[in-house]
Amino acid sequence: MREVLTLILAGGKGVRLEPLTRDRAKPAVPFGGLYRIVDFTLSNFINSGLRRALVLTQYKARSLDRHIAAGWGFLPRELDEFIEVLPPQQRIDEHWYKGTADAIYQNIYTIEKCEPKYVLILAGDHIYKMDYGDMIRRHLERNADLTVGCIPVPVKEAPSFGVIQVDREDRILGFQEKPKSNPITIPDDPSQILASMGIYVFTARLMYELLCQDATKTDSDHDFGRNIIPGLIGSQRVFVHRFQDKNRKATPYWRDVGTLDAYYQANMDLVDVDPVLNLYDRDWPIHTNQPQLPPPKFVFEEPGPGSRRGEAHDSMVCQGCIISGGHVRRSILSPNVRINSYALVENSILFSGVDVGRHSRIRRAIIDKDVKIPEKTTVGYDLEHDRRRGFAVTDSGIVVIAKAELSETFGPTG
Repeated sequence: MREVLTLILAGGKGVRLEPLTRDRAKPAVPFGGLYRIVDFTLSNFINSGLRRALVLTQYKARSLDRHIAAGWGFLPRELDEFIEVLPPQQRIDEHWYKGTADAIYQNIYTIEKCEPKYVLILAGDHIYKMDYGDMIRRHLERNADLTVGCIPVPVKEAPSFGVIQVDREDRILGFQEKPKSNPITIPDDPSQILASMGIYVFTARLMYELLCQDATKTDSDHDFGRNIIPGLIGSQRVFVHRFQDKNRKATPYWRDVGTLDAYYQANMDLVDVDPVLNLYDRDWPIHTNQPQLPPPKFVFEEPGPGSRRGEAHDSMVCQGCIISGGHVRRSILSPNVRINSYALVENSILFSGVDVGRHSRIRRAIIDKDVKIPEKTTVGYDLEHDRRRGFAVTDSGIVVIAKAELSETFGPTG
């Protein structure tokens, strides 16, 4: 794996996740209580035996930079092992990245200095568990020029993906970028398409040539799906690698949490009795920055007039939390959350530092960092009232409270 350099694209704005991305990049958005979205890609990278990665950032990168520095700085640089954040260099021009291919091209000088023979390109904003080593080995066995990671998805989701047509040897015959109609379906299964996961293994020499050629084209979107891959089909050895889920479940789990509703549902998947995404698998752990905090605490008093009963059911409760006589059901509590007496939190995601006041009721909500919920506040019970208060409400009725909203004190951003 020393010949492989990994590039993680982590510069997206994440507009559809606002207000959660108002102060942070999409890969830095908290997930599952303890983690950030980017931790899943980085954990796959480490668990796959890879040790050299450049994380390409762009928009609102401070929170992401801080997280990677605090939790992912353990590889020894003296052994040529590293996870290094690479902000826009503007070595080639003064523009932001114009597309996925342009993001790589603008950093081609740094990439060449690492002298890789193969380049693994990943997105930093997807939730899944995958051994990239399997994909790299298949790339070598086939003597491929490009290998594209893919997964079957329902045909109705075709407008959100690059759709791939393959032969019996898994060689790519056609590629449609986010087709709005008539997508190519999987043979013998017209209900599904073979979708690109945005994961690529390139032979480095060819990648350099392609990026330099694409950079000179004025009519190009400078994007792998729209420009680079279609131009290779028929002239180069281009194959797919079918996603093999390290969760060891019958149903492969891969989520693009690009909308608030998709993000909410992916989090709620974690509190199922038998979740498809297994965070407790010691053979494929998800790493992150672990704050030094005390264990969670539950305050319970014997039944009687005015007694308090702190409890959580079907929930994930992180370190530093105090459930002081409140009730939590099917929810995710990030570190340092406090649920005060007689409060009720149901089907919700609370980011770190959230404080829910006494007698408050929270239902189907996402609450960002350090928000202080005053006493006797209700959220999620009257959506029109929530909208009038300025909260975002999704199509499925999830209420999202950004930082500083309903707060008496404002915590640090990110």
